[in-house]
Amino acid sequence: MLKKTTIAFCFSLLAALSAPVFAENSQDFGDYVVHFNALNTTYLPPSTTREYDIRRSKNRGMVNITVLSKTLGTAGKPVAAQVGAVASNLTGQKRTIDLREIHEGPAIYYIGDFPITNEETLRFRVNVTPEGQKDTYEVNFKQQFFTE
Repeated sequence: MLKKTTIAFCFSLLAALSAPVFAENSQDFGDYVVHFNALNTTYLPPSTTREYDIRRSKNRGMVNITVLSKTLGTAGKPVAAQVGAVASNLTGQKRTIDLREIHEGPAIYYIGDFPITNEETLRFRVNVTPEGQKDTYEVNFKQQFFTE
C-alpha cells in the first residue's frame, strides 16, 4: 500500500502538471521508459515542498525523473538508476542539478531543484543508466519558466 505522502506527492505533481508551464514527457529506450518533467516549485503545495525538502520559490524550478522497466501487463516497474542532469540556458550557461533518489513503496524517482529567472528557457540533458545495465540513455528536452 502506498504511503499517504506518496499519494500526496503524486497528486501534487499531477495538479502542478495541469498548469500550462510544464514539460511532461517520456522517452522509450527498448526495455526502459524514462519519464521526465520540469516545473516551477511554486506550483507545489508548501506541505509537499517541506516533506521533500524542495525550495519553494518563484525563482526555483524542479525536475522529476522516473525510470520504468517495461513489464508485460503493467504500466512498468520502477527501477533504480544512476541519473545525472545538467541544464543550460540559451547563452550556454550550465547548471548541474543535484538529484535525490526517493523511494516510497514501489515508487522510485529522482528530483532536484535549481534557480530560474523569468521567461528563461532551459535545455536539459539527463543521463540514465538503469541499475545492473551498461547502457546509458540520454534524454534531452527544454522548458521555459515564468516567475511573474
